[in-house]
Amino acid sequence: MLDLYEKTTFGCSKVITELYSTSFTLGIKTLDKKFHEPIFGIYGFVRYADEIVDTFHGFDKKTLLDRYKAETHLAIEEGISLNPVLHSFQKVVRQYNIEQDLIEAFLHSMEMDLYNIAYDADGYNEYIYGSAEVVGLMCLRVFCEGNEALYDKLKADARSLGAAFQKVNFLRDLKSDFSERGRVYFPGVDFENFDISAKALIEDDIQQDFDNAYRGIMGLPEGARKGVYLAYVYYLKLFGRIKQTAANRIQHERIRVPDRIKFALLAKTLVQSRLNVL
Repeated sequence: MLDLYEKTTFGCSKVITELYSTSFTLGIKTLDKKFHEPIFGIYGFVRYADEIVDTFHGFDKKTLLDRYKAETHLAIEEGISLNPVLHSFQKVVRQYNIEQDLIEAFLHSMEMDLYNIAYDADGYNEYIYGSAEVVGLMCLRVFCEGNEALYDKLKADARSLGAAFQKVNFLRDLKSDFSERGRVYFPGVDFENFDISAKALIEDDIQQDFDNAYRGIMGLPEGARKGVYLAYVYYLKLFGRIKQTAANRIQHERIRVPDRIKFALLAKTLVQSRLNVL
C-alpha cells in the first residue's frame, strides 16, 4: 500500500505544477516518462517554499518557513512524511542522491526573502544561486541518473539555465516584486528611475546565461533534452518580448507569453525532435 501512498504524493506535486506553471508543466510532460514524477517532486517542493515567503501575508512567515525546513530535513532523514509534497521530494532526494548543500542553499535563499529589500552584488549572486541555480542542479541529478562524469560536465551550464530563468522572472515581475513585496533584486537598480541603460545591462547578462545554457541542453541525455529545450525556448520567447518592451512599461506591466504561443512552441519542439535537429 506504500506504492499507492507514494502515487498520491507525486500526484499532489503534479497538480501543484499544473496549476502554478503552464510552461513548466509542458516541459515536464515532454520529458521521458521516467523523469515526470521526480521533476514534479522537485517543483512541488520549491513552489511551496516560495509560496510561504511570497504570498502568505498576514501569517508568521518565519515560523512557517522554519517548520517547512525542519519537516524537510526530517522527511529526508526518515524516508517518509505525512506532508505529500515533502514525501515526494524526499523520495527524489534519496533516489538520485541530491546533495544536502543544494537543499540548504535553496532554503537559505527563501529565508533571505523574509528580510532583504535591496541586494548588493554579492547578495544578488548568493540569492540567484540558492533560489534558481541549485534547482537546475537538482534536476540535472535526476537527468544524469548517477552518471557523475556527465553531471560534472553539465553542471555549470545547468546553473546558467536556472539563473537565466530567474533573472527573466525578476524582469517580468519587477512591478509586483516592488509594489507588493518591497523588493528590487537587481543590484544598484532604482525602481523609480529604471531606464533603458539599466535594462540593457541586465539583458546582456541574461543573454550570456541563455547562451551558456543552450550548450548544456544539447549535451543532456536524449530523454531529458526535449523537455528542457522546450522550457528554454519558452523563456527565450518571454525574454524577447521583455527586450522589445520599454523600460517604463516594465515598471507597470507584467509581460506574458499567451498559451497559444506556448503550445505553438511545443509543436515546433516536437517536430524538431522527430527530425533530430535539436
